[in-house]
Amino acid sequence: MQNQYWLYLIYLIASMSFIVGLKMLSGPKTARKGNFLAAAGMTLAILGTIFLHKNEEGHLIGNYGWIFGAIAIGTIGGWLSAKKVEMTAMPQMVSLFNGMGGACAALISIVEYSHIQNGTSVGITITILLGLVIGSVSFSGSIIAYLKLQEIMKKTFRLPAQNIFTIALLLMILGMLVMTILLPSMFHMTILLLLSLVYGILFVLPIGGADMPVVISLLNSFTGLAAAFGGFLYDNQVMLTGGILVGSAGTLLTILMCNAMNRSLLNVIFGSFGGGNMAEGADDGFVGTIKSTTPSDVAILMKYAQNVIIIPGYGLAVAQAQHIIHELEEFLKKEGVNVRYAIHPVAGRMPGHMNVLLAESNVSYDKLVEMEQINEDFSKTDVVFVVGANDVVNPAARNNPASPIYGMPILNADKSRTVIVSKRSMGKGYAGIENELFGYPNCLMLFGDAKQSITKLVNELKEL
Repeated sequence: MQNQYWLYLIYLIASMSFIVGLKMLSGPKTARKGNFLAAAGMTLAILGTIFLHKNEEGHLIGNYGWIFGAIAIGTIGGWLSAKKVEMTAMPQMVSLFNGMGGACAALISIVEYSHIQNGTSVGITITILLGLVIGSVSFSGSIIAYLKLQEIMKKTFRLPAQNIFTIALLLMILGMLVMTILLPSMFHMTILLLLSLVYGILFVLPIGGADMPVVISLLNSFTGLAAAFGGFLYDNQVMLTGGILVGSAGTLLTILMCNAMNRSLLNVIFGSFGGGNMAEGADDGFVGTIKSTTPSDVAILMKYAQNVIIIPGYGLAVAQAQHIIHELEEFLKKEGVNVRYAIHPVAGRMPGHMNVLLAESNVSYDKLVEMEQINEDFSKTDVVFVVGANDVVNPAARNNPASPIYGMPILNADKSRTVIVSKRSMGKGYAGIENELFGYPNCLMLFGDAKQSITKLVNELKEL
């Protein structure tokens, strides 16, 4: 019994580390420490379980060679992957790792379901099967999200009557879930597993790239929920706490992402959102004449500006221009220019992508301003510098009811005195639509690779 008391104490400490660590993740200055704290708590919980947990017969787990061999393989693989991954590929890694979490939850359910006997309570059976369904959906959905983000799967696929089919599949899963509870068999469980995997695939297949941050967040909440069911199953407090925290945090973040994109959570669940298309025959709202500029002209504009706002997007990450953009900010600051970064909630390919990217180049946290706090300041800004962002600054979201992004909150870059857009070409954004901002009278296009263009811009500023 003494071992159990120590184990409960370890679980309590680990659970507290999860809660405190999650709280610390809410602020960029404490996020790194919070991550380490939660990881330390998880490590403590794992070691406590391995060395102190006893089964019903009073025996320790044993099999230490297999356990620590698996831990070593996973640790080395995860460490090397995380060290080598480019910032542009971070969303793919998050999707892949999240999928592995869902797969683990599903495997636990499969193993435990095979041990079910006639005397097993209905509550235990329901817990196992819910973990199976949610874990399977999270796994297959995350793999499809990974393939889309990695651009291995480049086309968006949508079935005819996609919503009806999705609802019908959900009803089939529910029916098979009930049947598997009432008539337990490995055959029924296998059918339920396959239906869940198919639903996860079809759930993500029609989703456009512009909506991928919502998908990543939602699938993350699914994995947390599946882990929580595992905690219920094993009566493991730390697993339950961790699952609940991940599931609830992911759900709240999903709601925030939906609000940021003006989409309802029900639309996400029933797979009725995606890249979208313009209404048939509708005008895309693109007006005006495209005007290009040069680094020397932009340098003059910025040199004599009082307020400059930089809007980063995925293109900044692709060009790996986060360090040179910080150098530009530092130079302007020395010249007495007030420089800030406007962060849209869904800029990039996952929640917080731009925050992490800029933090990597040591941009001061107080320079990163969320959309709600900075939108009113654009009308008082001399120069807005858009680097790699597209849909999050498209005025069509306010002006064009036919646009698929209509109603989506955007950064009001068009209301500033001058907008400089750094782009390789006139290619469309991730939502697949034209950006009417590019034709506005106050918009100038700085064509070329973002890193090279900003480097030239910094050199021009130094010569002024």
